Amino acid sequence: MTEEINTALLAELKRLADAVQRLAGPAPAVNDWNAADCFVWAPLRQYLQPVKKPNRVALKLIRGVDHVRDILHENTVRFAEGYAANNVLLWGARGMGKSSLVKAVHEDVRRESGVALKLVEVHREDIASLPTLLDLLKDTPYRVIVFCDDLSFDHDDTAYKSLKAALDGGVEGRPDNVLFYATSNRRHLLPRHMMENEQSTAINPSEAVEEKVSLSDRFGLWLGFHKCSQEDYLGMIDGYADHFKLGLDRDKMHAEALEWATTRGARSGRVAWQYIQDLAGRMRVHIDRA
Repeated sequence: MTEEINTALLAELKRLADAVQRLAGPAPAVNDWNAADCFVWAPLRQYLQPVKKPNRVALKLIRGVDHVRDILHENTVRFAEGYAANNVLLWGARGMGKSSLVKAVHEDVRRESGVALKLVEVHREDIASLPTLLDLLKDTPYRVIVFCDDLSFDHDDTAYKSLKAALDGGVEGRPDNVLFYATSNRRHLLPRHMMENEQSTAINPSEAVEEKVSLSDRFGLWLGFHKCSQEDYLGMIDGYADHFKLGLDRDKMHAEALEWATTRGARSGRVAWQYIQDLAGRMRVHIDRA
């Protein structure tokens, strides 16, 4: 009888222990910086998920944005070498290579400098976890670019306050070994109607607008991307075609590429790449952007 009671008690204790463990959530994972050069932040487990084969384009294939490319490259080189550098906001037209440029510059600088420069992507919905991530990164021996693609905030979204504190605010501030790069279609990250609503309901309207605009001010560099000209668009097409050795007649290829852009209502790096993928597929040519 005593043995049966003991068995029942042990089973009950195990059930309670399992319940407590579930409530506590998963234990923080062990992060291995040597596993890759690029990672994706998983805040639930405080885990840096290694990305074995990043989705990126070689820097030499990114055309039509030479000025901003050079500025971003120089800023990243200074950071990799341990000198002062700025957080960067890449904003502007869709499909003009903002996120591609960040990933390409990271890879180019990492190879050129020989520094173990790491890139950690944070998804937009995980911005509120930035303080936790920075706390994890500050003690690493590596220099780390924290990257958020397509960053923007909607009405009633207060996560931008976490981003402001992570960039420059707080007692500790941003760790010296961390830099923040973000892309957005909007220069001020917050929708105009959101700032106007704040202005109309605030006791001091100008202070409400300043609160919203000050988020973008945390980025020392604003790099603008604008819609490309036809000449730039065809230059992108030619660059891809030469790199992948697509031997189509140049005039015919240009005519096809312009028609492709017309059907999509825009000329951009993304549209150029989509046309090249279609052309390579029709010609049965394997392509690898890296």
